[in-house]
Amino acid sequence: MTESKQKTAGKLLNSLLTEWQKAIIGKPETLRLVMISLLCRGHLLLEDLPGLGKTTLAKTVAKSLDLTFKRIQCTPDLLPADITGVNMFDQKAQAFRFLPGPVFTNILLADEINRTSPRTQSALLEAMAERTVTVDRKTRKLPASFMVIATQNPIEFSGTFPLPEAQLDRFFMRVSLGYPKLDDETRIMQMNRQDDPLEQVGATIDEGTLLKLQHAVTRIQLEQKVIDYIAALVDATRNHKRIRLGVSPRGSISLMKAAQASALLNDEHFVTPQRVQELVVPVLAHRMLLRSNNDSDDQLLHEIVDATPVPAMPGSEEKKQNRESVFELAE
Repeated sequence: MTESKQKTAGKLLNSLLTEWQKAIIGKPETLRLVMISLLCRGHLLLEDLPGLGKTTLAKTVAKSLDLTFKRIQCTPDLLPADITGVNMFDQKAQAFRFLPGPVFTNILLADEINRTSPRTQSALLEAMAERTVTVDRKTRKLPASFMVIATQNPIEFSGTFPLPEAQLDRFFMRVSLGYPKLDDETRIMQMNRQDDPLEQVGATIDEGTLLKLQHAVTRIQLEQKVIDYIAALVDATRNHKRIRLGVSPRGSISLMKAAQASALLNDEHFVTPQRVQELVVPVLAHRMLLRSNNDSDDQLLHEIVDATPVPAMPGSEEKKQNRESVFELAE
């Protein structure tokens, strides 16, 4: 395979990132994390203050991939059936007819998810874990590219229902956009003077290509040393005296897949410990429960990374593989 073909995956993904940056200004690292979640078929928790572009980000992802998009505004009176759908009796046909809820889409935005009750929050558990929805004992499949992007405000707690650990563990990553820099805010205002920046976003790749890219992630080479390194990092969260609830095996699998996706995004054909280290906080932090509110999950994870021996990796010339099997995508 030629060099141009070897880098097809990276070029496609970086062109998609460029398209996202037409609507989301000055957040390239956050967008990379969103891309990694997408490549791993993982759900995303956006924890940030209002007005920072969380909804715009979700719409941008859907539009750039030409995927269907639906939005749920989570409120205390929202019911599970408002998400999953309901069987209604059709008097004309004298039979029950299923009316699908908004969960039947490609990209689902659950806005302010912590403002709805735990009962309603749990309506998303099956969809997030199995990509199926069961209503009245009948199970229906969701699209292969189904992804939940949920938002919550980390500051305002009045009238909210904190997400339980089981729900948090289903989110592949927790990321924040944060305030823009001064120059970026100026650009944002200029872009919004007349037109909606979303109108500038076009479909860069289709769903079929996305599914190929998601499959390519699983073909990235993973040494046993790196797997052992991930396991050691996760095990350290379970034995840390300041952590009450450590990371689950779902978290270690997520970190492994995220590192593979990061390698693919950078046109690398194997995972290095450095790829793992850069993803530890966004993938693992929300899966832990600390003993004290005075501690920071980010800081504890950084301490664990610093204290865990990093495996020595052989040079890239010793790690040759058939790159065609990893990067083979239609031009």
